[in-house]
Amino acid sequence: MAELILASGSKTRADMLAAAGVIVQIMRPNVDEEAVKASLRAEGLSPRDQADALAEAKAVSVSRRRTGLVIGADQMLSCEGRAFDKAGDRAIARAQLESLAGKTHTLHTAAVVAEDGNPVWRFVAEPRLTMRSLSPAFLDDYLDRVGDHAFASVGSYQLEGLGAQLFSRVDGDFFSILGLPLLPLMTFLRDRGALPT
Repeated sequence: MAELILASGSKTRADMLAAAGVIVQIMRPNVDEEAVKASLRAEGLSPRDQADALAEAKAVSVSRRRTGLVIGADQMLSCEGRAFDKAGDRAIARAQLESLAGKTHTLHTAAVVAEDGNPVWRFVAEPRLTMRSLSPAFLDDYLDRVGDHAFASVGSYQLEGLGAQLFSRVDGDFFSILGLPLLPLMTFLRDRGALPT
């Protein structure tokens, strides 16, 4: 079976793969995500295409240095034509949550697998999440309880934890919401003989 490498520093993605029995080596890519993102936005790429391009950049970066199948992933959030990044502090997290409250947003969750420095598979899932209206008191309490975890993911929430209380409806694959379209990825890996069938 081919060696599998995850080109990511994301503990959530690594844990998701491990829980599914997919054994990967972790190797951080040499990609300046903020610079790449700024360039992609300057080119006018959609949040979906930005996520796809970032996932590819990560996978290819590591694939040029290592043999095997390299998995890169990225996630962007869009709501009413606006793209959201991870919050750098509590004020930004609160402003993001206030902007998303009472609305439906889309997560663009991309995965790319590269081999020998070239992409060989890609997939973008687009789950849609509807956030309920949030009172100022609830927002304060939520941010107090989640602390710095609010800065770890785009949208300032983790659906697998307290973030579940923010939503009234979720349409889409749970794994993709967490940051990796796991089921399509495993199908590809099985087809390539990298996972048992």
